[in-house]
Amino acid sequence: MLVTETLSDGLRREYTVVVNQAELDRGLNAKLTDLAKRAQIKGFRPGKVPVSHLRRIYGKSAMAEVVQDTIDAKSKELLQERNLRPAYQPEVRLPSDEEAVKAMMDGKGDLAFSVMLEVIPEFEIKDHSGLELTRHVVEVADEEIDAALKRLASNAKEFVDKADAAADGDRVTISFVGSIDGKPFDGGTAEDVALVLGSGQFIPGFEEQLLGTRAGDEVKVHVTFPEDYGAAELAGKPAEFATRVSKVESPVEAAIDDALATKLGLENLEKLKDAVRQRTAAEFTQMSAMKLKRDVLDALDKEYSFPLPEKLVEAEFNSIWNALTSEMERSSTTFADENTTEEEARKDYRAIAERRVRLGLVLGTMGDREKVQVTEQELQAALMNRMRQFPGQERMVIDYYRKNPGAMMELRGPIFEQKVVDSLVARAKLTDKTVTKDELQAMVKDEDELGGTAAG
Repeated sequence: MLVTETLSDGLRREYTVVVNQAELDRGLNAKLTDLAKRAQIKGFRPGKVPVSHLRRIYGKSAMAEVVQDTIDAKSKELLQERNLRPAYQPEVRLPSDEEAVKAMMDGKGDLAFSVMLEVIPEFEIKDHSGLELTRHVVEVADEEIDAALKRLASNAKEFVDKADAAADGDRVTISFVGSIDGKPFDGGTAEDVALVLGSGQFIPGFEEQLLGTRAGDEVKVHVTFPEDYGAAELAGKPAEFATRVSKVESPVEAAIDDALATKLGLENLEKLKDAVRQRTAAEFTQMSAMKLKRDVLDALDKEYSFPLPEKLVEAEFNSIWNALTSEMERSSTTFADENTTEEEARKDYRAIAERRVRLGLVLGTMGDREKVQVTEQELQAALMNRMRQFPGQERMVIDYYRKNPGAMMELRGPIFEQKVVDSLVARAKLTDKTVTKDELQAMVKDEDELGGTAAG
């Protein structure tokens, strides 16, 4: 193998690799010899097909496999020999000279290809044992437990038949047929739908027109679908729903007592209070951990500055930008609505992308140095959490992650990152500070848009 460095500019490297025809021919012969042991061709006994005959039949397809295998092996050898740490999968290109490629595939020419990559920048990991951090702690007050119990009681409320007219908060059972310009449309018809008035479950204007109705009433509800409605064929169009009210019910709040606890699967009210306290404490702990992690990342961001692989930054920026523009399109908002311009937004989000890539490289290097490992059990737990986000589609989620190693790496990244952050926190000078729930929520919300690292 003959290697020539053709570019060394900052983090960018490019090499030309030449593998002579004799080496390719040896690889081809080895592949055809192996094939001869298994080939079954009419006129020849099993395992007795001459290699020369197989070369005439399968020569080009076998050579294509040899070329790919050789490129993979020589690219890996190049990285090892030159001690290169690529920031991403190197890009490989064959020459544009069709005659040269044809000669190579015919076994009459050398294999020449280019390898392009950016390397991980060299930087020194600093000593962060003296890092000063504040952990914001929220105490679970009795008022918080009482509010949570009231929410549970509200969610557990029951509805009883009501003879009077429907009011806000009542539940009506309705059947309807929707039409546009006098013609029913797909998805506009339903039977015996339970609807709590004021819940906002239906499109704007629908529920308000059912106020004052009684069981047995028939009304025509006139609404206009929102411009950003999910079904494009209905968006912005006026519609009429011929609606029949079959039942009106009023809510009866559940009492906060042992019966409520039993309904929710616990022994008594005290057990329910304990469960609510534990869950609330866990939520506060999670918020505190998010704030603490962000403080660690902010501290590291101030400590490190080095050139970044352009391709990594571009990929991270595109991921952020695509998510942003998709959300803006979904919510029908513009940059002007956010008191900015597209040019300014691009600049701001590129800075966020650079921060994420930089911190990802720093934490990755720290983790490698400290031999941080993500266990199979931790990956499976992350996969289970992911599955819970798609109820009814668990099998599809499992199949997706099993077939896509890159997707499993996306699950691994945040776990690896958190372990490195935890190790930094363990060595830091940590001070606890008691704050209110609202104060902590504001801290987390204010910083949420900054994001973390390219890993998570």
